[in-house]
Amino acid sequence: MRYVTRLTTALAAAAALALTAPTTAHATAIGSTPVRTFEYSVGGVTMKVPTGCMFTHVIRGSGKKITYQNAGVDCAFVGALSSGFCNWRIDFTYADTNNRTYRTSRGRTHSECKIDPMRNNSPQTLPRYGKACTHLYVNGVRRVSQCHHITK
Repeated sequence: MRYVTRLTTALAAAAALALTAPTTAHATAIGSTPVRTFEYSVGGVTMKVPTGCMFTHVIRGSGKKITYQNAGVDCAFVGALSSGFCNWRIDFTYADTNNRTYRTSRGRTHSECKIDPMRNNSPQTLPRYGKACTHLYVNGVRRVSQCHHITK
């Protein structure tokens, strides 16, 4: 009896898939990179970013067309108790398949300290395939990056 039930369920699922209308292809990529522990100085005060923070990059679109892009930091555990990131900015860069950067969207530097810095980037169509990256700078120093390949 269980065999008949499984077979019926499998056939019903196959029929549903066969009768479903095709949808437009969309690509979504989400990636996170851990932020390593580091120290930096702000106005003579030493700030420490402990472990427990992740830098996440979300990108949506299809082909070379990007419809949504966001990057930011999420902290948990000890990282959530820190003073955060001061003098931070988030940049988006785009490189071709030979790893040559051809476009940079530089974010503004935020002087306030935030535990969860975040930035959106505007929709756009890239001139070529390659990769889209985002970088977090704290006090003018690149601290973490996260990239996604943009392919056919």
